[in-house]
Amino acid sequence: MQLNDLRPAEGSRKNRKRVGRGNSAGQGTTAGRGTKGQLSRAGGGKGSGFEGGQQPLAMRLPKLPGFTNHNRVEYAPVNVARLDTLFADGDTVDSDSLVAKGVIKHAYVPVKVLGDGELTKKLTIKVDKVSASAKAKIEAAGGKVEQAC
Repeated sequence: MQLNDLRPAEGSRKNRKRVGRGNSAGQGTTAGRGTKGQLSRAGGGKGSGFEGGQQPLAMRLPKLPGFTNHNRVEYAPVNVARLDTLFADGDTVDSDSLVAKGVIKHAYVPVKVLGDGELTKKLTIKVDKVSASAKAKIEAAGGKVEQAC
C-alpha cells in the first residue's frame, strides 16, 4: 500500500448541495428556502443581536467603561540603569541626546526618569520629570537635575 492508494471510507464524503440550479438538481425553484416569508428573501432574517424588539444588549450597555482624561500627559519612562549604560561620565542627558542614543523616537516626547537600577556616573539631567528616587540616586552619584525649559 502506498499514499496514492489511500481513499476515504465509502459513504464518508458527500457532495455539497448545489441549490438554485434547477428542478432536476433536487433543490430548484425555491432552493430549499420554502415558499414565502422573511427567510425566503435575499437578505432576509433578523440581524445579529436582534432581541425581538427589546432594546439589544449592545445598545443598553455604556459605550466605554470608566473615564478618559483628555489632558493626561504620557511620559516616556527611562530608568537610571539605562542612563548608566548609555552615557559617559559628565554627559548631559536631554531629549536630543536620548533621541541620538535611540532611547526615545522623537525629541518632543515628554520624558520621565525613574529610579530603577543603580547609577555610578556623574550626569546632568535635563528632562521633563524626575522621580524622587531617581533624583536621590543622581545626586548621590554626584550629578544634578535641572528643569527642562
